[in-house]
Amino acid sequence: MTRQHIVFLTGAGISAESGLSTFRGKDGLWTKEEFQYLASTDCLYEETQKCLDFYNMRRKKLAEVEPNEAHRLIAELEKEHEVTVITQNVDDLHERAGSTNVIHIHGELRKVCSMDNRTTCVKEYPLTTPIMVGDKTEDGAQMRPYIVMFGEYVDSMDVAIDIVSKADIFVVVGTSLQVYPAASFINYAHHLIPKFVIDPGAMPKCDDLGFVHFKTGATEGMKLLLKAFEEL
Repeated sequence: MTRQHIVFLTGAGISAESGLSTFRGKDGLWTKEEFQYLASTDCLYEETQKCLDFYNMRRKKLAEVEPNEAHRLIAELEKEHEVTVITQNVDDLHERAGSTNVIHIHGELRKVCSMDNRTTCVKEYPLTTPIMVGDKTEDGAQMRPYIVMFGEYVDSMDVAIDIVSKADIFVVVGTSLQVYPAASFINYAHHLIPKFVIDPGAMPKCDDLGFVHFKTGATEGMKLLLKAFEEL
C-alpha cells in the first residue's frame, strides 16, 4: 500500500485491553447514575472535591496501566503513513505507545486547567498528585481536570471533522458510537475511501455506510486491519 493518510477514531474499547473501564459497555461506568453525576459540571460546582476525587481516582488508575498492542500497532503505522488519531478517550495511552498526532476531543486526564475557563491555564500535572480544593491555577482560579464534562461543549469538533473529511482511510476502533457529537464523525468520511470498524458488537450505523466490520477486540482487529491493508 502506498503512503496514505489514515485517520483513526478510537473509544474506550481500545483502552479496556489495558485495564481501564469502558463507559457504556455491559459494566461501563456510565451505566451507574452516580458516575454520570460525578463527571458533570453539576458535581464540579456543587460538590467540587467530590468531583475532583472521582478524577483523582481515574488519574491514579491511568498511572498504573500501560498501552496495549492495539495502541502500539496504530503508532507503528506512522513509519509508513501519515496517521491522525481522534480519540474519545481521556487517557494518554496513544501517546505513550508512540503516536505523535492525537486529538483528544473530550480532554486529557494528564492535564489541568482553570475552573474559570477550561481553555486557559492548561498544563500537564502529575497523574499521581491529587487535585484538591484550594489548588490554584495561574489565574488564581480553582484547578480542575482538563476534561470535557457532561454539560460542557466539545470545542475541537470542527478540526476533527475536517481531518476525517480529508482521510484516505478511516478506521473506527473500540467505540459504540453512542456518544454525540463524536458519533457523527462517521458521516464525514468520503464515501469512496476504504472504511473499517473494529468492535465486537453490532455496528449498524457503520454497516449502512459501507464499513468493513471486524467483530473483535481492538488488538485482534488491528491485526486483521493490517492484513486488509496489504490488499489495498
